[in-house]
Amino acid sequence: MSDRPDAVRTLGVLGGGQLGWMLGVAARRLGIECVFLDPSPQCPSDMIGRRIAAPYDDPEALDRLAGSVDVVTYEFENVPAAATEALAGRVPVRPGPRSLEVSQDRLVEKSFISGIGVAVPEFREVSDERGLRDAIEAIGPEAILKSRRGGYDGKGQVRIDARTDPAEAFAAIDGVPAILEAMVPFDLEASTLVVRSLEGECRTWAPIRNEHAGGILRRSDAPGPGIPEEAGEVMKSAAIRIAEELDHVGVLAVEYFVIGDRVLVNEIAPRVHNSGHLTIEHAETSQFENHVRAVVGLPLGSTAARVGRGTMLNAIGEHPTPRELVAAGVESIDEHGDAAGPLGPGCVRWHDYRKSPRTGRKVGHLTIVDESIDESWIARLAALVPGATDAPSLSTGG
Repeated sequence: MSDRPDAVRTLGVLGGGQLGWMLGVAARRLGIECVFLDPSPQCPSDMIGRRIAAPYDDPEALDRLAGSVDVVTYEFENVPAAATEALAGRVPVRPGPRSLEVSQDRLVEKSFISGIGVAVPEFREVSDERGLRDAIEAIGPEAILKSRRGGYDGKGQVRIDARTDPAEAFAAIDGVPAILEAMVPFDLEASTLVVRSLEGECRTWAPIRNEHAGGILRRSDAPGPGIPEEAGEVMKSAAIRIAEELDHVGVLAVEYFVIGDRVLVNEIAPRVHNSGHLTIEHAETSQFENHVRAVVGLPLGSTAARVGRGTMLNAIGEHPTPRELVAAGVESIDEHGDAAGPLGPGCVRWHDYRKSPRTGRKVGHLTIVDESIDESWIARLAALVPGATDAPSLSTGG
């Protein structure tokens, strides 16, 4: 493309999952090829780019990656810090080390966010069973115990209540360093995505409302219904503040608890995010394209909505059948991220990650965009998407 710096022709990506695949799709449309590093036998990113199949901390593999690309980014935040340090000595790594350092440790993350004046739930450090008992005494019996490092989609977490045996709870997270967070009686969960350029320009997408079940995201809507305007503005300003304080480059996702007009930051992810998948169809520039633009030094694209509403439904564990999708008028995205028909109001698209079915695994997502979306329409489509009907708004018990 005419505005692409000649020096950036190839982007390295640590991680080859579905986020990597969608980054690769966006990069190719900008004239940039991707090289991925991931140890898995098969990866969604194999559909769109070359891959070095090796552990993230393999010195030879890191050397090969650094010698093959102009810039490196990552699709998940739990990459070994040593790997990014080794790469940074050879090529730019964006987002930078500060974003990884903060997001990889929940105690560091909460301390950093509260330290810059952004509200978070009450929390305490937990190093051992005695520390857990003291933290429960300080916070109260309704809380969440989370390992400081690792864990996603509800893993590494234990809910605490008045009946909980602290010894059993601490053992349930394998006795690793942890953080205890107060349970928040939230009205809803939400997220804001912000992208920050090399020059420090920040842009945000519409606030997104999220619904989880079993610790896994099931449904996202933008603009998020039920998010008060004042809360939405606070979410955007907080996300920008966090990105600026981290000197972050690329997309940053900030997840919130919304209580009336108040918001509390639950956690951050220094990367493209599951709740932002709907930006592919809903926004003028998706989170994936803007992340690539930011990390390679291109001007950011517009984050404005191209149509009134967008809804995303995650498929968990199993794929919908092709026959059912066709019968429901759902377009399927091919390996290069393309669909047969044009994008516009009333469009429904299925993104298949080509991953083998497994309990609790995200294997694809379905996106609906229109000027307005009727809940009965969403419910009919959700019936095709395994796991989607577990969203509280779609559950028979919800």
